[in-house]
Amino acid sequence: MPNWGEGALLAGGTPVTVPRDQARDAAHDELLNPVYHQHDPSLLERIETWISDRISELFSGLGTATGSTTGTILLLLVAAAVVAAVWWRLGAPGRQARSTGGLFEVDGPRSSAQHRSAARAHAAAGDWAEAVREQMRAVVRALEERTVLDVRPGRTADEAAAEAGRALPAHAPALAAAARTFDDIAYGDRTAEAGDYQSLAELDRALQAARPALAPAAGGTA
Repeated sequence: MPNWGEGALLAGGTPVTVPRDQARDAAHDELLNPVYHQHDPSLLERIETWISDRISELFSGLGTATGSTTGTILLLLVAAAVVAAVWWRLGAPGRQARSTGGLFEVDGPRSSAQHRSAARAHAAAGDWAEAVREQMRAVVRALEERTVLDVRPGRTADEAAAEAGRALPAHAPALAAAARTFDDIAYGDRTAEAGDYQSLAELDRALQAARPALAPAAGGTA
């Protein structure tokens, strides 16, 4: 790098006097030459290094604080952050199954009487899980046959219960409970019992005698 500044000499030995500010500026300009920076880390590399340093500081702090109240709190916060990330990514357990599981199988439509008969056969054999599935299908199919519900392929038990509950508000809580039972047994890990089947059979009989609520007439007076 050229030697600019006080004390510099020309080729003939004549002293050269350069103001200090100009010498500083000249040195700064010289250092901006890309030749001196070709091996410097890139911006991305500097960001990665900074993040790595912060993570190292965090775990270093956890290590030194282990056994103390502060360490326990920090560990709990880290664990909570991990659980929250997993929950956000995957959703609540069982949520997807309940929202996407169709109520009816794709082996062709059957009448409510056929579903009831299948439910009774499964119940007689002690297969309570299949008895619950068939009995819930009998409930919904009967509502479709009475036009309380429209026939819609792919409908879930939750959707059927919500729609039927609006038409039969007195039975809305029982319908919602039946849908939860169906979901937990058909798509979850719940073990079916005789009482689950019997509750659905009783709901089926009650709904057969129920009459849908009439919608208020358009333009009627209060």
